Amino acid sequence: MYRLFAALPVPEEFHPGLVETQTGLSGASWRPAKNFHITLRFFGDVSHASARDLDELLAEISCPPFEVSLEGMGWFGRREPTAVWARVRESDALRALSAQCERAARRLGLEPDRRPFTPHVTLAYLHGTPLDETRAWVERHHAYRSGPFWAEGFHLYSSHSGKGPSRYVAEADYVLE
Repeated sequence: MYRLFAALPVPEEFHPGLVETQTGLSGASWRPAKNFHITLRFFGDVSHASARDLDELLAEISCPPFEVSLEGMGWFGRREPTAVWARVRESDALRALSAQCERAARRLGLEPDRRPFTPHVTLAYLHGTPLDETRAWVERHHAYRSGPFWAEGFHLYSSHSGKGPSRYVAEADYVLE
């Protein structure tokens, strides 16, 4: 079994700006810069055979390259915050790419993703962080903006847990054209 997700990588030149925000929040388990990505669709645990089929389905996706930028911060968990993240500026192209990944998942027979697509880069998972503190952290970093970068491809990643943060491995690459 593989634990898989499709995502856009965040270029390394944008890592330092994101890392600078990773401070001043109790209960935060800050993500390493090498894990920064924009999830298009989380597939979950998939058999080896299904992973091969998924690879073929994702390879059929057609989408031109498009511009991506990060602007502002947010959190998941209305009353009990579970994660803080950098917001990805939405675009029709980004939504279309995510929708094509969703269609591939459904063609594979996976359950529809019931959560609305919220493009983001996870900066930390939170453990017992008070809501007021999370809100204050988000407000402190509300003016965060990255310059634009071009999404020219995406990856099918596998996720491996162990001691410390999860390790992500790009198992397949897909070029946007």
